[in-house]
Amino acid sequence: MGRTRALALLIAAGLALPARATDTPDSIFACMRANIPQTVRIQTVEIKAYDRTGGERVMRGRVFGTRENNRARVMMRVEAPPDLSRSAYLIRESDPSDEMYMFLPAMNKTRRITGAAMDGKLWGTDLSYADLKQIQNAFTGAGVTLEAPGDIEGRPVHVLNFAPRTQEPSRYEKIRTFVDQKTCIALKAEFYEGNGVRKVLTVAAADLKQAGTHWYASSAKMQDLKEGTHTVLKVTGVSAGDKLSARYFNPTQFYQGN
Repeated sequence: MGRTRALALLIAAGLALPARATDTPDSIFACMRANIPQTVRIQTVEIKAYDRTGGERVMRGRVFGTRENNRARVMMRVEAPPDLSRSAYLIRESDPSDEMYMFLPAMNKTRRITGAAMDGKLWGTDLSYADLKQIQNAFTGAGVTLEAPGDIEGRPVHVLNFAPRTQEPSRYEKIRTFVDQKTCIALKAEFYEGNGVRKVLTVAAADLKQAGTHWYASSAKMQDLKEGTHTVLKVTGVSAGDKLSARYFNPTQFYQGN
């Protein structure tokens, strides 16, 4: 199977299309992919990371996304807390593997995230760099199989299994996704480490929102079952079709300015 993407932090997805008897992994991912706007701007993304005792750390920022030759580019710029202000993160779809960059203002330096570093925690949350790439870029994989349809909160879902691409090191053996048949949004994703589920990403049906003809999830939760921690992502002010500067997605400029 070729590249299969479904951008999800934005956590943007789909036009409302009915399920068909001829649905295949390719057609499901195509539905997810086709519904990503050419450009998208999220005025605020809030990330709350909760530790084992319930203590929380809150981050806020803005997200910008575009497609270039049908390749996704996604950039997040952190505005709070003060110790992370002006940090920025960029993902660029590419062959044979995607490009990931982080700007750290304290070092005034951009570094590319590669290899084992991709499993490091992003800003102390339950999301690793690799997790965020999967969620944003999303659900890139190989050997995709389609299970029997399922149900989440009374909504029919497609159930897909796939392994991360061999070009991109990952701790996960496979990722199992549950894709809402109406909106083409992944309502759940299970990340398998060895034979067991290490992390679970969930989106409540009540958090599915529509901006114009596009659906998106206004909230998502990532749980680390081994660590007993979780992180909640919320987005507001989603708009599509805005003209965005190319520098937002340039590895040498993405962290500059507003």
